[in-house]
Amino acid sequence: MSKIINYIVPPKNWQLIVTVLIGLIIGLFLYIFYVSNAVSYLSDNPETCINCHVMNSQYDSWNHSSHRERANCNDCHVPHNNVFNKYFFKAKDGMRHATMFTLRLEPQVIQIKEAGIEVVQDNCIRCHSNLITDHRMLGLHNDYNNFREEERKCWECHREVPHGRVRSLSAGKNSLIPDVRKPIPNWINNIVNKIEK
Repeated sequence: MSKIINYIVPPKNWQLIVTVLIGLIIGLFLYIFYVSNAVSYLSDNPETCINCHVMNSQYDSWNHSSHRERANCNDCHVPHNNVFNKYFFKAKDGMRHATMFTLRLEPQVIQIKEAGIEVVQDNCIRCHSNLITDHRMLGLHNDYNNFREEERKCWECHREVPHGRVRSLSAGKNSLIPDVRKPIPNWINNIVNKIEK
């Protein structure tokens, strides 16, 4: 055990430098954790999705839809088969989003990725299974249920649900959205504003 400790602990002349570097790394990590409002992503609060301004149009269109009364963003956009898969999917998707937004790689028109398509389709069926399997709703032929569950995605017919026709990042410029608390200190905002001018 002492060999392992001797291997991990730096020599005396490096201890101060290593301690300062570790402190800087931990401090930077905690600062990024705070500025990104990371704790909010553990919740199901729809306002979390507008931490990044590029989701304002999606939030606004959902907020004016009938789904607002029954479903939040996570009800549709994350898996519900078990809690581990739910948070793994949120973390994986969140890291991709955070990377894209940080590096300014977000597309002008936001489109759902393949993994998200499957999750949303599964959630449509999960929530609306009574409508899909109700014998009074099946239509006139036997293949109708299979057609609705297997061959097509729900939004091929229900295009306006729940986001309407959101086209681009600029589509909702005048949308009324909540004022989400921005954890960035004023001194950083002042620097950013000077750079942008």
